[in-house]
Amino acid sequence: MQNKNLLKLSIKDLFTPKMLQYSLLPLIISLIIFYTLFFLVAGVNLEQLGSLNIESTQTTIENGVPHTESISAQLEGSSIIDFLMQYSVISWLASFSVYAIGGFLTLHLSIFIAVIVVGFLTPYVLKELQRRHYPDIEIIGYSNFIASLFLTMKYTFVMIMLFFLLFPLYFIPIVNIIAFNLPLYYFFHKMMTFEVASTLCTKEEAKQIKYFQKNQLRLKTLGLYLLSLIPFTVLIATIFYIIYLGNTYFVEIKKIRTES
Repeated sequence: MQNKNLLKLSIKDLFTPKMLQYSLLPLIISLIIFYTLFFLVAGVNLEQLGSLNIESTQTTIENGVPHTESISAQLEGSSIIDFLMQYSVISWLASFSVYAIGGFLTLHLSIFIAVIVVGFLTPYVLKELQRRHYPDIEIIGYSNFIASLFLTMKYTFVMIMLFFLLFPLYFIPIVNIIAFNLPLYYFFHKMMTFEVASTLCTKEEAKQIKYFQKNQLRLKTLGLYLLSLIPFTVLIATIFYIIYLGNTYFVEIKKIRTES
């Protein structure tokens, strides 16, 4: 019941003028980053693809005498693409691969960027939540920029390692869906919970919440991550993630401090 009430409260908080303003910033910053990356990639000249040597031998028989003709050609740059696209099967496979891999990478990159960007807005969002619902709870926090940067690099490194370690599973149907998403979910869960906890409470309180609410937090971040897999959702919903987890942590902090 409490989780349901927190969800309703978080949705109401999201549609307040202040939170809607905050929601625009991750969207704008993410779009600028993607816009820049697009033109950087699009600016790569196809002539840098190199060259491809094509050799073909054809033998014909005229008046009982065999004649062999050899054809040699060198394709460079964009001509390679034109040559490959002459064959429908290769064309279909190439198009499918580009869209599938490109879509997968874009979706995962958008989640990664959104999580990083929203980290800078977390203190402001949580202060607004405190003003609205929890004026009696002091925001303490236990992290600093250097520690946050170190942990971000650590979580990113572990995520990349998981991508490589799980590579053999990418070719197994059904299993590959989990294998593809597990590394990024790890990063998503670690970053979102760290950003909220390190802003709101002491290190000891964060450890207590992590210990007693471990499964609840994982279920919530898993639900938020699955929501992020809907294209473009992550670009406009990251503030909601902070609001929902923020309300969760405020409630738990209040319990701990009341009991103390």
